[in-house]
Amino acid sequence: MAKTALITGATGGLGKEFVKLFADNGNDLVIIGRNSKKLADLKKDVESKYSVKVDTIAVDFADETAAEQIFEQVKNRDIQIDYLVNNAGLGGQGTFVDRTMEQDISMMRVNMLVPTKLMKLFIPELVKKGSGRVLNVSSSAALIPGPLQAEYYATKAYVTSLSNAIAYEVKDTGVTVTTLMPGAIDTGFARAGGLTQTKMFSHGANPTDVAKEGYKGMMLGKLNVFAGLSPVQRPFVSLMPLMPKKAIMGFVANQQSNSK
Repeated sequence: MAKTALITGATGGLGKEFVKLFADNGNDLVIIGRNSKKLADLKKDVESKYSVKVDTIAVDFADETAAEQIFEQVKNRDIQIDYLVNNAGLGGQGTFVDRTMEQDISMMRVNMLVPTKLMKLFIPELVKKGSGRVLNVSSSAALIPGPLQAEYYATKAYVTSLSNAIAYEVKDTGVTVTTLMPGAIDTGFARAGGLTQTKMFSHGANPTDVAKEGYKGMMLGKLNVFAGLSPVQRPFVSLMPLMPKKAIMGFVANQQSNSK
């Protein structure tokens, strides 16, 4: 019997790559996004290419009840989730002073509140049946403070810390929680966040490669998976938390300035 993966932010970038990976491995899907037409088009394309069943749920994560809506629809359709992929994320450049309250609250809701609620709703069911995999898309940005994206870096630090702690708590249940921590990726995320002209995103990683590493790490039950980093960046990222805070924040601010 085919297993089922629930993937948020499924219609573009990294999410779309996850959809292809799970489908290619014979898994049915529940794909989540805001745009009903994009979801319907993706459903049609995936079902015809991979011969798997795809359910769609259109929901706006700006809605405080988004996670509850997803869970209710899954229950009403009698779908059993085996893999939960919290991929949807929201970025945005600007100083804390200049960004609006609405922008920051929306980012915190999408990046922290919804994934937390989805785990709160689905993980107990995975534990009850004694098996399941969770993949939370965080960022290598979780390791340090990030001037000019202060809120984003902070939300990813939350996701990583929470995910790791939950992974420990469920370690003897047959359920695993993996955190994907990529570097800059060449996706619509950068365009939506106004980051495409920054030094950090001038050479973004291929989302297909990042998704493959995340998928593999999830299936192996790894705790953290670093992806989309060059051989030079990998050791640098591991050392970042040990570097003087002022120096590393200066570096991050510079990387988020305009590359031209």
